[in-house]
Amino acid sequence: MSTMNRRSWLSMIAPAALVGLDSTFTAKRTDAAAVGPNDKIKVTKVESFVLKNSWVFVKISTDAGITGWGEMLKDDAKACAAGALEVGRYLVGQDPSRVVYHWQAIHRGAFYRGGPIKTAISSGIDQALWDIKGKMFGVPVHVLMGGPTRDRVRVYGRVNKETGVNAMKTMLQAEGRAPVKYAEGKKYVDGVVEYFKDVRQRMGPDVDIGVEFHGAVQPPTALVLMKALEPYNPWFYEEVVQALNVDIMAELAKKTHIPIATGERIFTKWGFKEILEKRAATILQPDVCYAGGITELKIIAGMAEAYYTPLAPHNPQGPCSLAASLQIAASIPNFLIQERGDNEYADLLAKPMPPVKDGHRPLLTEPGLGITIDENKLMAQVGEPSLYRPRFDPQDGSVVDW
Repeated sequence: MSTMNRRSWLSMIAPAALVGLDSTFTAKRTDAAAVGPNDKIKVTKVESFVLKNSWVFVKISTDAGITGWGEMLKDDAKACAAGALEVGRYLVGQDPSRVVYHWQAIHRGAFYRGGPIKTAISSGIDQALWDIKGKMFGVPVHVLMGGPTRDRVRVYGRVNKETGVNAMKTMLQAEGRAPVKYAEGKKYVDGVVEYFKDVRQRMGPDVDIGVEFHGAVQPPTALVLMKALEPYNPWFYEEVVQALNVDIMAELAKKTHIPIATGERIFTKWGFKEILEKRAATILQPDVCYAGGITELKIIAGMAEAYYTPLAPHNPQGPCSLAASLQIAASIPNFLIQERGDNEYADLLAKPMPPVKDGHRPLLTEPGLGITIDENKLMAQVGEPSLYRPRFDPQDGSVVDW
């Protein structure tokens, strides 16, 4: 009698007869395909989609009918989308469950390694592969990573009494502009302080307020503003200067008791290594669509724990970005809070995420990333991406940082 694997056997049985079969197998059968973790499956196709808002999605299909979704960096959207298709030439025919192996192959298989676009491509592919693997086992990704380390995930975004969100972030401004000059004068600095003081008074002491410098402030001005804002108890200062010069960031960090956060423009374990070693930040904000995906964020979190440093993952993107970040939050001990974790993404999802309550998002419990992309909704938004454009000082027309 010829041997028959589980997938072949299940394909011969009417769907109604499958009720109750879960107890027969160690893993829960997914609704995506009749496949178990021990079955051999292969990647059959890699696709990428660029949305009009510049979000970039990657979809990986398999011969078992299971698909995985991920997201990539929204900057240089077309380059990321094209790069994912190039990686497809390697992935097609491969076993998608070897997630870390494929991360290493994609990263180390390139002669010119790293960089924002290459790492963003790896990030999206990595999310999609974890999505597939979770669906193969019938569990959310955080279960594959050792199980949950918490029962719910604190989020920040829009302060809201109904959802209980009590943490937010604000940009610095005065006189109708951001602090873009190398050395802002007293009048402007006083204006910024008044702006933040007003936000603090309106929100009250129960709301945590992060201050977004966005890497657009030059060191002399950054130091003056950091000291001037301290009396109003900022929760953290984010990207006080560009992350390219870690020594300057570390120097500024030593001159304030307010925690410094950074990471949205830093990628891979090697980038965060220097941040940690030089104590340039005490809150790390890696982006799962940019820093190397779920695989790499898990490693970065482990490195950070040795420095008593928490993660507050960056998230300006879509539902895969948030879902992947929530899987990380559920699986690491040193998690602080999730950016834009209160977004619902109803325009892209087949069914909503569990709602935010008391400022926390419940853990995602569906297999894989824990969400289902509605492909019809997604395709309706595919189009020419919006572009980042240079910014200029409104007074003299010189180029300034974002």
